[in-house]
Amino acid sequence: MENPKALKLLNKIQRDLMLNGFEAENIVADLKMLRPYAVEGKNPVLAKVIRLTYEHIETYNSFYIGIPEDEPVEGFEEEHQWTQEEDPTQSLDYLLSLMAEPKNKINALELREYSNALQAYAEDH
Repeated sequence: MENPKALKLLNKIQRDLMLNGFEAENIVADLKMLRPYAVEGKNPVLAKVIRLTYEHIETYNSFYIGIPEDEPVEGFEEEHQWTQEEDPTQSLDYLLSLMAEPKNKINALELREYSNALQAYAEDH
């Protein structure tokens, strides 16, 4: 994100996540404030993944999407499915870090992977 206010908000979300843990209501509110910056910056992939993320958190009161794998290991191609006992902060923090530089080619690919995973999770549950 190029907008300084968006970056400041993104940093706040990450800081709150690390200091206060996973507080769904606060994360959702902050992501809803962040999304218009992605729309304004004409980044539809980022806007979509932000929306899907806060909808997922609103629906499930957690974040059940794992960090995308670099390359599938033979025999372990299945997507990682989170259990309620796992800590949702690590993957969400990683996703937030990708959002800071969505035009980076690798980040853009991983944002698409998160988008696909969020959509697939919603369809399966």
